[in-house]
Amino acid sequence: MIACVVHGAKELKIENRPAPSRPQAGEVLVRFGAGGICGSDLHYYHEGGILDFKVREPLVLGHEVAGKVVEIGPGVTKVSVGQRVAVNPLRTCLGCVYCLSGRSNLCLNRRFFGSAARFPHVQGMFAELFIASEEQCVTIPESIPFRVAACAEPLGVTLHAVARAGAILGRKVLVTGSGPIGVLVAAAARLAGAAEIVVTDLYDEALAIASRMGATEVVNVRTNEPRLAAYTQDGGYFDVALEASGNPRGLETCIWGTRAGGRIVQVGIQPAERSAVAVNKLVAKELELVGTFLSHEEFRWAVDTLIHGRIDIGPILTREFSLADAVSAFELASDRSKAMKVSLVASA
Repeated sequence: MIACVVHGAKELKIENRPAPSRPQAGEVLVRFGAGGICGSDLHYYHEGGILDFKVREPLVLGHEVAGKVVEIGPGVTKVSVGQRVAVNPLRTCLGCVYCLSGRSNLCLNRRFFGSAARFPHVQGMFAELFIASEEQCVTIPESIPFRVAACAEPLGVTLHAVARAGAILGRKVLVTGSGPIGVLVAAAARLAGAAEIVVTDLYDEALAIASRMGATEVVNVRTNEPRLAAYTQDGGYFDVALEASGNPRGLETCIWGTRAGGRIVQVGIQPAERSAVAVNKLVAKELELVGTFLSHEEFRWAVDTLIHGRIDIGPILTREFSLADAVSAFELASDRSKAMKVSLVASA
């Protein structure tokens, strides 16, 4: 089979690899249908790692994937051969204190596809065939294209982030950052009933997509700083803010723009050396700053949302490339002025 493998910064190769062995108890063998290129995939491509997780051995990338079950292992009852599935990249132990308390996204023994957080690394799903547990697979109908179903992972992340924001029905919401996660946060906030959703970014192209995904107003902070400044007057305008850019300036905007007593959800990951929090403002305004990490039951919610058309994922889908042409796909995905979500699809 072929697989998309990163060896280091700018060392992305399409390689022939042995197909996986037969699935074990509770596992299934899945044939790749389509997958989305994520920001973390791009970090591995350009930098050979993400934060402290450096590539120390060849790593198959990919964690936003859907495909078709081609073989099941002993004891599998939730999916069958021939079914189409969206695959949750998070494989949990189901036995630690967090799994048992309903917070499996915080599993102490979690394994995440396409990640260098462990060594040996956890290989990803940008391969013609891969093994997953049946618990990771959620069935999808024939009516949902694989590249749409593959978006269940980032959508699940944003549904979890909005859940961490608390009840936002009728609230005024700020989203800093209009990448794929930011625009999906806007869509999730709209689904949750937010009255106003203001999205900020540096690129008009990305902001145009945010408008299509649910933003009631967009602000280019590079060209329209006065408009952003207006939201910070009189102690802040927003009830809730979600920081999705991973940029310290984005968090600063959230702190200044959120009214006293409001809540800020940090969605984007910031390198520790760049993180800076205006603690005095957090204290003086009694702001709640909370984190959000991956998703739990929200992955299944995301699949259901896509199946029933509660969120139209179409505006974020930029272009598709065959798995064999992954390098070209990664290059396009790296250009924020041209791409939002670039997909890889099964090679002909």
